[in-house]
Amino acid sequence: MIAGFSITSLLLILLAGIGAGFVGYAVGASSLVSYPALLAFGIPPVLANASNTVGVVGTGIGGVMGARKELKGQAVRSITYVVIGAFGGVAGAFLLLKLDPSVFEFAAPVLILLSSLIIAINPRGRMQAKQAAADATAQLKHIEATEATEATEATEATEAAKRATTPTAPHRPPEQLVQPMSQDSWWVWLGVAAVAIYSGYFGAGAGTLALAVLDAAKIGPFHKINALKTLIGTGANISASVVFIIQGAVDWLAAIMLCIGCFIGGYIAPSITRKIPANIMRAAAVIAGIILTIDLGLKTY
Repeated sequence: MIAGFSITSLLLILLAGIGAGFVGYAVGASSLVSYPALLAFGIPPVLANASNTVGVVGTGIGGVMGARKELKGQAVRSITYVVIGAFGGVAGAFLLLKLDPSVFEFAAPVLILLSSLIIAINPRGRMQAKQAAADATAQLKHIEATEATEATEATEATEAAKRATTPTAPHRPPEQLVQPMSQDSWWVWLGVAAVAIYSGYFGAGAGTLALAVLDAAKIGPFHKINALKTLIGTGANISASVVFIIQGAVDWLAAIMLCIGCFIGGYIAPSITRKIPANIMRAAAVIAGIILTIDLGLKTY
């Protein structure tokens, strides 16, 4: 036994962290895996939530390291989101520590269910559908342009076809850009701040909430807003972790094992998720959230 944990228990927490990091990168729901894992080992809800916040920092660090290409050219927005996340994380952490524990235990099932429903609504799928529609429209324009040029002289048709099929066609690059921050609506910043506070207070499904906000704001294509949502959560989790550590509200051994696992899961997720349908991972997160909601609900209500 080490600090009340068996070697087997620590290895299971590590494995839970790997799963949490993977799911966190894929659908923004690390805590739907890691939080119930800590509860399963008998850690009290508030202590488990604080330790979980420290642990899932690994998901953010691993995910950001794997998303360097997506974040290229977004330095100002990235720094801004991390700062907002950091301040929101502190606010959320103090809410968790200052409110009566029974308030948290009562709210937890509702928050988890909300997170699961947001995952089920699938902001990622909506973003991908919009991207697919844009690609289909662009392809149709290529076909129409080709047919039109075929009616002209052979030389002109050949040159036009080359221009239409070149990967540097002028209508494509803008679709891959993130819009300037000056074009963001005022409510986007309120939404990002709210997600950051939620991340510090509880955090389950916070990444999916961030995806929903950035998607609705049409910030950019999915692979870019996915990287950005990771920054919000990372900033919030780091600052909230500092508060929890100062307050002595962390089970260190569990948090460290979870953090290592989350880092591994977050780092390897990008290469694996390209081969696995997102709907499978999303469905697993929703099912886990519903099961946890029922379990906590029965214990609390």
